[in-house]
Amino acid sequence: MWSEKNSIALSQIAVKVFLVILVGCDVGGWWLVDWFLDWPRYMPMNDLAHRVLFLASLYAASVPAYCILLCLARLLGNIREGQVFIPQNVRALRSASWCCAAAALVCLASCFYYIPFLAVAVAAAFMALIIRIIKNVFEQAIGMKAELDLTV
Repeated sequence: MWSEKNSIALSQIAVKVFLVILVGCDVGGWWLVDWFLDWPRYMPMNDLAHRVLFLASLYAASVPAYCILLCLARLLGNIREGQVFIPQNVRALRSASWCCAAAALVCLASCFYYIPFLAVAVAAAFMALIIRIIKNVFEQAIGMKAELDLTV
């Protein structure tokens, strides 16, 4: 039977898998960009300038991605320990939200040379909004829990 502990463990595994994928993208960045730019397109973009721009976008977006994975790992570790509505989780969610916003800005800047980055920027901004709302819920729950603890 599927349990809460299994769900948390699956989420922790997913964070580690994404970390491995992110490290792989960073290590193999040149080859990944090379492969992507060699696909046939209406406008050829296989010159050195485009390769450098794509690499810069890849590495610039990696920084907030690492931070998000760290925040998620901390959040899941706290939840696994039974510490759900605590200020550390609010900080982790706040940081993750700002990291999504940073990734959105990187992608927004990148859409000036490759317009499909606009879709990624919108998705990252939307994720920042969702995480921010969840952070607000956690913040309210912490206040309610503190008030309830005082009443009992």
